[in-house]
Amino acid sequence: QVQLVESGGGLVQAGGSLRLSCVVSRNIFSVSNMGWYRQAPGKQRELVASFTTSGRTNYADSVKGRFTISRDNAKNTVYLQMNSLKPEDTAVYYCNAHVIVRDNDYWGQGTQVTVSS
Repeated sequence: QVQLVESGGGLVQAGGSLRLSCVVSRNIFSVSNMGWYRQAPGKQRELVASFTTSGRTNYADSVKGRFTISRDNAKNTVYLQMNSLKPEDTAVYYCNAHVIVRDNDYWGQGTQVTVSS
């Protein structure tokens, strides 16, 4: 059974930091491109950052220079370090695993990030 378990969300003041974690089932982590998405109320889900199996990273323009995605293959975990948070970063953040060979996507349950002004 594939599982993605997120943690690390919460309430923070503008300018603060949070680190999100996503632990992934061992059987898919090494063959998946990993990503963090977010969805704010009334908006579509959007890609925040991604980290491929080959080590390539990609960021949304709105978070470049503030957020950093990383993955620890030994722990089957992907992280999202979020610095200089802004109220517009408020959203539910979802971890995504795209299994390359199957072209399948798996999602975590989501974790709420709220940034107060």
